[in-house]
Amino acid sequence: MRSLPAGLSAHLASGITTLCSCWRITRSDGAQLGFTDHDRALTFDGTAFEAQSGYAASEMESALGLSVDNLEAAGALESGRLDEEQLKAGDFDHAEIEIWRVNWQDVSQRFLVRKGHLGEVTYGDGRFAAEIRGLAHLFNQVKGRIYQAGCDAELGDQRCGIDLDAAAWRGEGVVTKADGASLELSGLGAFATDWFTRGIVEFESGLNQGRKMRIRRHRRIGAVARIDLWSPPPQAVVIGASVIVQAGCDKALATCSTKFANAANFRGFPHMPGNDFVMQVASAGDPANDGGRRES
Repeated sequence: MRSLPAGLSAHLASGITTLCSCWRITRSDGAQLGFTDHDRALTFDGTAFEAQSGYAASEMESALGLSVDNLEAAGALESGRLDEEQLKAGDFDHAEIEIWRVNWQDVSQRFLVRKGHLGEVTYGDGRFAAEIRGLAHLFNQVKGRIYQAGCDAELGDQRCGIDLDAAAWRGEGVVTKADGASLELSGLGAFATDWFTRGIVEFESGLNQGRKMRIRRHRRIGAVARIDLWSPPPQAVVIGASVIVQAGCDKALATCSTKFANAANFRGFPHMPGNDFVMQVASAGDPANDGGRRES
């Protein structure tokens, strides 16, 4: 059971309160943004909470056990630090969020009401709606290793051991054509088709500078590399923009062995029984199912 700070408890007991809500969002890149429904900005814990009146929150739902608490906030995209382009770009995906109840006359009197992560965010016509998921939703995510045929390491991480900075696994190209989620690049003609499939493209210049995106498919057409992304970049791709492209891996043992010569670090279970084995039915006269017995 949580208890209120003494100062805030006394303030609530007075019968006349000066309370407001404050929201602090911490993005995956470490950037923090603060908002409040009060009519002037507030500051505490090193965060400036921008005055915002253009949002409304739903009721908070809580339950015993491991069910996920949910809350939805909707509002206008009024802040210069929160706009539709940022939401489209995924800058706030899975951002950590804290909801505080604060005495705006004395911000030292405050209480952390909820802590969780941003879920689905929808936007349009200058408005947004964001789902806020309680911390219990983390129990729905896979932790640790998975018993599966494919590798569960990430290409280039410590368990994998591949150095993605090596010239064999990366290339530098220049955008010569852009059409939605498809890019044509020069400078990558030495790499075979599918070398970069499931890899990463990082924009080094242009409006998307610094953004990394996953590659769905890579094809070599003469000296030109055609890269299809899973979704279009958030900003228009400038012709002549430079990119760095990293090799991809399909998590199969054959790829780990032949493409990367890294089978010793393969982190899957390629010899696990498949569905055909599990569904197999013993039949009379099948030497594989009679324990090796033979009729004399």
